Amino acid sequence: MPMTLFRENELYFQELEHRFCHLLRKYLPAPSISEELFKTEIKNLDIYGYGLKGMLLCMIETICKVTNGEGDLNLVKEILRSGQELLQRPIILLDGVQERHLSALCENYKLVLATKGDLFDQKRKISASGLQECFCHIEIMSDKKNADYKRLLDNLGCKAENLLMIGNSIKSDIIPILELGGYAAYVPHHITWAHEQCEGEVTHSHFIKLNNIKEIQNYL
Repeated sequence: MPMTLFRENELYFQELEHRFCHLLRKYLPAPSISEELFKTEIKNLDIYGYGLKGMLLCMIETICKVTNGEGDLNLVKEILRSGQELLQRPIILLDGVQERHLSALCENYKLVLATKGDLFDQKRKISASGLQECFCHIEIMSDKKNADYKRLLDNLGCKAENLLMIGNSIKSDIIPILELGGYAAYVPHHITWAHEQCEGEVTHSHFIKLNNIKEIQNYL
């Protein structure tokens, strides 16, 4: 049973983006700055991958672009300081993800933590969560596409039809698993990065929508 745990990453990223737009307010309006940053992030995904470090590099590149290379270096200094501050923020788990709940699941199921992003940062978050012992396997993935999940299934020696994914991204956590023939439970979150947003409703016999991760007990 793979799952995602961390809740406020996107909130922190959006706070950083708001700060970034404010710093560059004399060059372009905030919506235009956000648009330029998003285009830069998507362009560089194959190079930097997911995570804060890649976002910071994209912010620096965006500064160079919107200021025509003439921006104050203090802009870069301030963004780096804000990013380092963000790395010190506490780890906040999804509602319902507590050790006692995971321990109860461990009694009957093999739990796997599947997350994507920067290897060092993800290891830090996992360590700070204090939940490592609840999982029989932890997989830090560069991306969450069909091929990535297929490799995970092969590594686990698990057939897709015996796997249930619990996650808060329709695009990354839910659709790939359903396409491989597995089961997927979606826990909505109020903030989703534009790149992770998915239009339309998911209609699939293996799809479950939860209000809280604890509700998964009702389907097992």
